[in-house]
Amino acid sequence: MFDDIAAPCGPRVCDDMTVEVALAVMASARVEYLTVCDGDDQSTDVITLVRLAGLRGSPVYTDRIRLRDVLAPSR
Repeated sequence: MFDDIAAPCGPRVCDDMTVEVALAVMASARVEYLTVCDGDDQSTDVITLVRLAGLRGSPVYTDRIRLRDVLAPSR
């Protein structure tokens, strides 16, 4: 349903992409957000440059964090 109604234009990336690679994709595409897709190529969320840049600057950041880890609801 997300695909049909509110799917933003722009690069689509898989949720297993690392934050570091996602930031590189954003820089090369000159965009402020990415559409995140699951393993079935269904749009599941949107991630912004501001959110990823904030995470990258935090003390808990590692280059192994994946987008799905960032987007997962807190438990």
